Amino acid sequence: MADVVELILADHRRFEEMFRELRDRTSNRATVLGELAAVLVAHAEAEEAEVYPALKRYSAVENEEVDHGAEEHHEGNEKLLALMEVADTSSEEWEAKLEELVKATNHHLDEEERTILNDARSEVPAERKDELGKAFWEARNRRLDQRCGEIEYVRKLVSKHGS
Repeated sequence: MADVVELILADHRRFEEMFRELRDRTSNRATVLGELAAVLVAHAEAEEAEVYPALKRYSAVENEEVDHGAEEHHEGNEKLLALMEVADTSSEEWEAKLEELVKATNHHLDEEERTILNDARSEVPAERKDELGKAFWEARNRRLDQRCGEIEYVRKLVSKHGS
């Protein structure tokens, strides 16, 4: 098992790879989108359940940045749902919604890596990062097992946050 920072960064690189696949008109976009939805939702929920609350306990990690990260997860879920609701993966609408999701997600990844994860890398002891890595990975995989990337689940997430 790796430390939490390394696990999160590995997922971030995976998102970027899936975005490249989604931009490729020859790929099976529906399949890739299903995989992306599952990992994106599982990743965000695991961060919010296991990682963000723990990192708030460290004075070097800005609580505002952690709260902002959770808000960006919600924005990403909204963009993800908008893309999932477009049936024709070859349409201009689908392309536009994909770019909105890519932009929102990349913005979040960049901010999270520069703030929260850099602070965690330098301030959180290695043993604690390993413990958080294990908790993050287990929570992430539980969400994946619960099929969190299905459109109905994403709809519930978006509507829950909106109410």
